[in-house]
Amino acid sequence: MASEAFGNTGQQLLTREGVRKLEEELESLKLVKRQEVADRIKTAIAFGDLSENAEYDAAKNQQAFIEGRIREIEQLLRQAHVVEDDEVGLDVVGVGNTVRIHDLAYDEEDEYTVVGVAEADPKRLHVSSESPIGQALLGKRVNDVVEVSTPGGVVKMKVLEIKRR
Repeated sequence: MASEAFGNTGQQLLTREGVRKLEEELESLKLVKRQEVADRIKTAIAFGDLSENAEYDAAKNQQAFIEGRIREIEQLLRQAHVVEDDEVGLDVVGVGNTVRIHDLAYDEEDEYTVVGVAEADPKRLHVSSESPIGQALLGKRVNDVVEVSTPGGVVKMKVLEIKRR
């Protein structure tokens, strides 16, 4: 299955949803945030002496951050491999799958979605394919038991279901 090949390609992997979110962020940075910071710089310049103008310094720092993030997103989008829905199988865990697991130590179920690094969001249980949990799940099948070394210790979990996100 194509999703198996995505484990160690060295490419930045993104799902369609991840691309959409990055494109939305990029548009906001270019069309809204750039203008907001330009307005702040213009206002700060009007205060006069730039050598002791904290407003100007803060606005310039924010401008540098915004421009850096724009470059980062543009490069990421240029170099990314987009994992298409038809590449996401249901036989083994790959990027783009949601995996229902049973935590054997705590006797509870969770669902993790395996995503590319740029899409990881631990609060939503979207784990990077390069994280300990993501790496442990990649290539696994239903009923496989995996052990994952986490900062909290070793976690044993059983794969109950693999689905598309």
